[in-house]
Amino acid sequence: QPQLVESGGGLVQTGDSLTLSCVASGHTFAFTNYDMGWFRQAPGKEREFVGVISWNGGRTDYADSVKGRFTISRDNAENTVYLQMNSLKPEDTAAYYCAAKLTYGSGGDSADVSIYQYWGQGTQVTVSS
Repeated sequence: QPQLVESGGGLVQTGDSLTLSCVASGHTFAFTNYDMGWFRQAPGKEREFVGVISWNGGRTDYADSVKGRFTISRDNAENTVYLQMNSLKPEDTAAYYCAAKLTYGSGGDSADVSIYQYWGQGTQVTVSS
C-alpha cells in the first residue's frame, strides 16, 4: 500500500505564501503512473477540489477559487508534488490533502474525490485575518 505524506502546513497571515509538499512512497508505487490532486476540507464542509497535475506535469487544472494564486508542480525524480499558495486568504483555512489517481483508468472529473485511489493524511493550513 503506497503512502502519501503531506507537510508544510502552518499558521500564516492574510497575504502570506506557503508551500505544501506531498511525498509518495511504496516499493510498488509508480509515481509517474498517477495524476496528483490537491483537495482541502474546512470544518463542517465537504472536501473540495483545489487542483490537479498530470503525470508528467504537462497539464494542470485549478478550482476557480484558487486560480491565479495557487500553483501545483511535481518532481518525479523525488516522488513529490507541491502546492505553492500565494496571497492566502482566511477562506483558504482548511486541512489540505494530496491524492493520487491513475492517469489511465481513472475516468471522470478530476474534481471528483471518488476517482482517487490513494490519499494522504492531510496538513492543516490556517490563515489569520
